[in-house]
Amino acid sequence: MLVKDGIIEKMFIELEVAGDPFEVSDAETILKYINPNAVKLPLVSLFTKVGCPYCARAKALLKERGIAFEEIVLGKEITTKSLQAVTGSTTVPQLFIDGKLIGGSEDLAKHFGV
Repeated sequence: MLVKDGIIEKMFIELEVAGDPFEVSDAETILKYINPNAVKLPLVSLFTKVGCPYCARAKALLKERGIAFEEIVLGKEITTKSLQAVTGSTTVPQLFIDGKLIGGSEDLAKHFGV
């Protein structure tokens, strides 16, 4: 529900359907209603390992471009087996943008034209 000056302006009512119950009242739908020109920020996940110079390079490249990312550290939050199951690789860094595997630090540099 969107309330403006104490008055209900818009109701985001969900239909009774199986599966994802938030088809109408999710954050993206409401944001589009409030500001149709809003730019959706990319969802970025970076798999890294402590002490990895290539990971440091990838993080620096993302930070230089002002791109927020979630860092998933191998050995802390994830195992090598899980990394391989998700990315098909056991090397780090491995970068995903909006669910799409970009790859390692060289792939990231190519992605940004560096």
